[in-house]
Amino acid sequence: MIQVNVLHQQAMDLAELAQVARLRGEIDKSRELLKKAFEQESIAAALVANDWSSEPTRSVLHRSAASLAIECEEFDIANRLIATALSGNPPADIAEELQDLFIQINLRHYLQRRGMSLDEEKLVSLVG
Repeated sequence: MIQVNVLHQQAMDLAELAQVARLRGEIDKSRELLKKAFEQESIAAALVANDWSSEPTRSVLHRSAASLAIECEEFDIANRLIATALSGNPPADIAEELQDLFIQINLRHYLQRRGMSLDEEKLVSLVG
């Protein structure tokens, strides 16, 4: 579990650095740091993916990795991380956040397939 904690902390540090880079207008650097954060958090989540007794850590790591995947526009991977997290026994509040992330990823595509659309502001207010 120590390795998981170290990876998670590294991921959170990288995500924070990415946020700072974004605020400074360093978009490429921000993307690079986010990708590294996503990779670290994904590894941490994978290490506990089959450890059902590690809840809520298991679902929290998967939620965090899914959020980073969304920021990196890795939507298929985010969906898989969400499904993995929900396949365990996450606490109700974490399960709700995971479901919200799933909707955030998939709502736009769902509406487009049905010939519907929402302007960006309305869409953000629904899922943001």
